Amino acid sequence: MKSVNEDSGAPAGHLEVAPVGEGVGIRLGTAAGELSLICTPERARELATALGLAADEADSVRTADPVTVRADELRRGDVRDGDRAMTVDGVRVDGATVHVTWKSGAGRGWNQLYDAEARITLRRRGR
Repeated sequence: MKSVNEDSGAPAGHLEVAPVGEGVGIRLGTAAGELSLICTPERARELATALGLAADEADSVRTADPVTVRADELRRGDVRDGDRAMTVDGVRVDGATVHVTWKSGAGRGWNQLYDAEARITLRRRGR
């Protein structure tokens, strides 16, 4: 993956991710040099989650008006409107009850039950 400095248009470097033995190798290259890291698969998943949450936060800054949906219409990736980021990690509909697994911006997760017709205001719809 390559990126570009948005101000100058100059190449900002490259990012490479690949398995390295039982770990995950991450290489970041810039004009100033290169940084290489090797981490466990668990840490790589934590990094991916943190990046995803940060991207959600960045996207939410650009979003227009919030949207309200029924609890049984929630889907993975939806971000609840409010002062803290809460992202839907999973949804299971069981008749008139909806089981929603949320994940906070800090990486904590919890489950909540909703009536299927409950109205939930979202900052951004998941993809």
